[in-house]
Parts: sequence; C-alpha cells; structure tokens
Amino acid sequence: MLKNLFDWLNSIGIKFPGDNLFQFITSRVMLAVLLSLIISTVFGKKLINYLRKRQVGETVRDLGLAGEQQKKGTPTMGGLIIILAIVVPTLLLADVSKVYILLMLFATVWMGMIGFIDDYLKLRAKRLAQEQGVNYKKGDKDGLAGWFKVLGQVVLGVAVATTLMFNDSVSAYREFRGTELPAGSDVKVVKLDGKERTMVKANEPVTTIPFVKNHEFNYSKLLPKAIRGATWLLYVLIVIFIVTAVSNGANITDGIDGLATGVSAVIGICLGIFAYASGNMRLADYLNILYIPGIGELSIFIAAMVGACIGFLWYNSYPAQVFMGDTGSLMLGGVIASLAFLVRKELLIPIFCGVFLVENLSVVLQVGYFKYTKRKYGEGRRIFLMSPLHHHYQKKGFHESKIVTRFWIVTILCVVLAIVTLKIR
Repeated sequence: MLKNLFDWLNSIGIKFPGDNLFQFITSRVMLAVLLSLIISTVFGKKLINYLRKRQVGETVRDLGLAGEQQKKGTPTMGGLIIILAIVVPTLLLADVSKVYILLMLFATVWMGMIGFIDDYLKLRAKRLAQEQGVNYKKGDKDGLAGWFKVLGQVVLGVAVATTLMFNDSVSAYREFRGTELPAGSDVKVVKLDGKERTMVKANEPVTTIPFVKNHEFNYSKLLPKAIRGATWLLYVLIVIFIVTAVSNGANITDGIDGLATGVSAVIGICLGIFAYASGNMRLADYLNILYIPGIGELSIFIAAMVGACIGFLWYNSYPAQVFMGDTGSLMLGGVIASLAFLVRKELLIPIFCGVFLVENLSVVLQVGYFKYTKRKYGEGRRIFLMSPLHHHYQKKGFHESKIVTRFWIVTILCVVLAIVTLKIR
C-alpha cells in the first residue's frame, strides 16, 4: 500500500525523503520482517493477556504424556497473532495490486477464519459443560465438523487453481530451445549476458520437477491427447488434494510447543528463496526454472509470514504461554501449499515439507495398521507408541525441546535439499 501510495505521489511530482526505499523488493522484505516481529512480540503479549482474561484456555486430553497437565488452561487461538503480523505488513509494504498478493491475503484470512470457528466451537463446548456442571473432556466432535474443514480447504484449492489457470495477470515463461515456434505463441525476446534469448509463455499448467534436464513438468501429459482440454479440471483436483494434505499436515504437527511454528518459519524461508529466484530473470535462467513476472513481490508476504512465526515463537516456545490452535495451524498449512503452487514448486513439497509429510503418514499408518490387525487378529496393534510421530518420541522419554529442535534441524536439511535439487539434473 505504501509502495502504491509513493508511486502515485511520484507520478504527480511529490517526493518524500527516502521514498525510493519502497521501490526495492529487498528493502521491503527487511521492513516486512521487522514489522511482523514487532507486531507479533509487542501486540502478541496484549492479545495473550486478553485471551487469558477471557479464559480462552486449552483443554488437554489425558494422553499419559509428561508435563501435559501443566499446559491446561494455556490460552489458545494464538494464531490470531500470526495472522495480524502477516496481514498488516503485507498491506503496508507489498504492491496490493498484484494478484499474487491478493490471493495470499485471501488464503491467510480464509483459512484463519475456518480455524478460528473450529477453536471457538471447542471453547463454547467447554463453557457449556462447565455451566451444566459436567466434567468436560476434549473430543474430536467438539469443534467444526471435519467435512466443513475440508470444504474450506477445497474452496482455497479452487481459488488458487482457477487463478493460476485463468487470470490474465498470471504468467510463466520458459526459454524456447526448439527450431519452430508454435502458432500464436506469446514470446518475449530478452538480452541476458550479451545474448538474446527467446522466452515463450507457458499456456498450460507447468511446474518445476527435480532431477530432470529441463526441470519442467506439464500436467496435460497426464491425460490422453483426446481429452487434454480438460487439463484444468485435473489441475484443480491436484491443487485441492495438496492444499488439503499440507493444511492437515501442519495441523497434526502442531502438537508440542514451538514445533509447527518453527517448521513453518524454515519452510517460509525456502519459499521466499523460490519466489525471489523465480521473479528474477537472471536467477531463473541460471537455475533453469520458470521465469514468473511479478512473483518477486510475493517475497514481502513470505517475509511477513516468517517474521510472524519467529515472533510467535517468543511466546510459543517451551513452555508455551499461548497455543496457535487451528486458527494458526490450518492457516499456515494452507498458505504454505498455496505459495508452493504460485512459485510452481508444488512437486517439491514432499521434500521441503518433509516433517509435515512424515507426521501425516505416521497417523495414517498407525490408524490403518491398527484397523488391519484388529480385523485379522481380533486386537489392534500399533506401529508407534503413539501418533503423530512427535508423541512417539515423547513416549520414549525425549523432552519436548529436544524433539522440537531436532525436527527443526530435519526441516532445515529438507529445505537445503529442495534448493539443491534445482541444480541436480
């Protein structure tokens, strides 16, 4: 918003000292990090006090884990701090006329709202039980119905997919290396390192894929030639599936103090690098990835997200003074998945979101194996001591802080590997 304001003022001949600072992405990225840190730490404390005053406390299930009862009554819905620390810096420092920024603001507010409703319904169930003098036990059916959460994720997936497929402001270019351009091709001729390069607009849904020579994969190749006109429908379904999986993965990972927050911050740094590289023609050419005009502006949003997560860790690290709740975890997962599609790196999600993937798989394997063995042997058996995976390590006697730190380290390794894949082909 400030960039748009200063651009308009400059166009009518009004100059302010230092307004050129807002013309550079790098300076706005740093300002976004600082502002989100200030909002999440300073205003975060005020919100925590308000939540505590309103008795918006978490109810802890008796899972037999060390220290779990000490967390009883810890304020939840702390994801509101993260949302505020993302939205405000983005509105102030990003170019809000860009479709990428508008889409990510929608993703943040939409998924935050779905999570907030879920948290609110759980809190209401707890209060009703207290008013009726009933011993309240947290259950899976207290909050938002599972199908409603999925519906919210589906809406986000459809919004992301249709924007990328049909919005005229969205484009991606690749270098043309053939001998004859297809009729009607949208072409840009650019000069890099003293040589002219022909860049062709990708009209189909194309993404980056690791370990192959041209680093590209066209989704239309998944369908027979006769029905490739329906590629958009296939793409929508793929986006919905991945958005739902990553959002639920972040939600499952949010089980111990600082885990999901720290992992999301590291993944955000990875996506920020991808966005900056994809929006810079020279870097995109060097890495042999799709050049996406205007995507660099997304770095400001990502910087705000990283700063918000790091600032939230001030209160969410062990022992947590606040939990993000579904308000934060569903939102972060949905935002991360959406960003991966915008920078055309969604097929790298299993690598840089490795922790989310493993946490998800641990639950699926545990439930599936339990049901299978119950049918076969008459009693259910387990692969892990408890799922998700972080609870398995808690049961083995590892302290929360050690588990969280090691999961952060694993995420850093996954992120480095994801970035390295851009040069391995």
